[in-house]
Amino acid sequence: MELRQLLACVPGAKVTGDEAIEIGALCYDSRQVTPGALFFALRGVKSDGTEFVASAVKGGAVAIIADRPCAVAGVTCVEVPDARRAMSLMAAVFYGTPTGGVPLVGITGTNGKTTTTYLVEGIMERAGIPAAVLGTISYRFGDTNIPAPNTTPESVDLQRILRELVDQGAKGAVMEVSSHSLEQRRADGCIFDVAIFTNLTRDHLDYHLDMESYYQSKLRLFTDLLTPNVHKPLRRAVVNLDDPYGARIAADAAAPVLTYAVNGPADLSVAEVNFSVHGIRCRLKSPVGEININSDLLGRFNLYNIMGAVGAGLALGIPKEAIEAGIEGHKKVPGRLERVPNDQGVIVLVDYAHTGDALENVLSTIAELKTDRIITLFGCGGDRDKGKRPVMGEIAARYSDLAIITSDNPRTEDPQAILADVRAGIPAGMKEYSLEELEAGFREKGFATIESRRTAVRAAILAARPGDIVLLAGKGHEDYQIVGTEKFHFDDREEAAAALKLRA
Repeated sequence: MELRQLLACVPGAKVTGDEAIEIGALCYDSRQVTPGALFFALRGVKSDGTEFVASAVKGGAVAIIADRPCAVAGVTCVEVPDARRAMSLMAAVFYGTPTGGVPLVGITGTNGKTTTTYLVEGIMERAGIPAAVLGTISYRFGDTNIPAPNTTPESVDLQRILRELVDQGAKGAVMEVSSHSLEQRRADGCIFDVAIFTNLTRDHLDYHLDMESYYQSKLRLFTDLLTPNVHKPLRRAVVNLDDPYGARIAADAAAPVLTYAVNGPADLSVAEVNFSVHGIRCRLKSPVGEININSDLLGRFNLYNIMGAVGAGLALGIPKEAIEAGIEGHKKVPGRLERVPNDQGVIVLVDYAHTGDALENVLSTIAELKTDRIITLFGCGGDRDKGKRPVMGEIAARYSDLAIITSDNPRTEDPQAILADVRAGIPAGMKEYSLEELEAGFREKGFATIESRRTAVRAAILAARPGDIVLLAGKGHEDYQIVGTEKFHFDDREEAAAALKLRA
């Protein structure tokens, strides 16, 4: 494809050199440049792409895109107002606009994105729309399953993957849209039919710095990326009005809004609901009449995820019978209140909850369903928002009979420093157990601090008795642990299963 064809979608481009040159690949990493490639010199958090232009040219790049002057002899250079946005838009054109002809649902919010993608997938499947899914766990369709290094891939990778999955037969797509990706314009080349807002609570403030900046990043999905498009003139927003930020998004959205709420009036609301250890049974009031929900998912927070997915189904014009069947047919999401099977009477649940709000949602749900004690194991990631650490400590201590603080992904931080930050949220005077004391069982409400996650999982399982619920929180579907700059295999589900064998 000629460079000028790609540049047609980028307003304000200033070209120095030949616009008719043929572009064979798009690259943003100089190490991956191939002969005939177009290299995007991006401003990064830790590095600047212009520092790698010479390396890219040596690798065969024939053109450079940058958001500042960048003259290189013998190479076409293009200055654009925003290199990241240009890359997104040009990647979509390069890969034939894969989302132009299929329904695309984007989901953003702090919590609930992954579960909601699975639910929307189920609804679309029942409506005869086999859907690709891109999110925190993987990028997948049919037999293709690509591990996900990022919730939302970089724009070149995103458009390439979407192209591949559509070519394999996907007739629709559902994707998580992270705040980082919105801030970095990764999804700007996607043409959304529906955008869902789940909620907004404290997270990623190491990157966004404050909640308002975090919110503004999320808002882009409903303003910049939901305006009428030649491919899709009618687009819809689905918004949770029970979240304080939901009303702001509903007011500012560039497309018609379908609202949902559990606690108040909305387009989609609750007529009747029952929560149990077996799941959720409810009747929803909607613009197309009552919708009956039977789901194996647990708890009030999953009711919100269900309602967001139902809203997307309605926005896509899917019949309510297919919506009901899609929700009922969905059984579990990896690492989201996922049970670890055993015959010992102990309920062991693995969940990705890694923010204060997510942890409180899970624990409040468990508290409503419990028959005996709650044992919670959790940690906080290193090199990430430190402010949420004591918050999570307080929440775990409040809801649990035993809270075990351990490592998550410490990365380059001192694990003991992270544990100390979390401990600051534990109420003064609460009993602290040593590992040796836990091995003998615990009798009164308390907490323990165990740096090794493997040892901590074993302690939590061995301390439980029949009827107890053990929650292993923070890592969910992740099958690794990052210590320093190295990644090691570690899966809470595997560790719990091994610990359960020691009880037998």
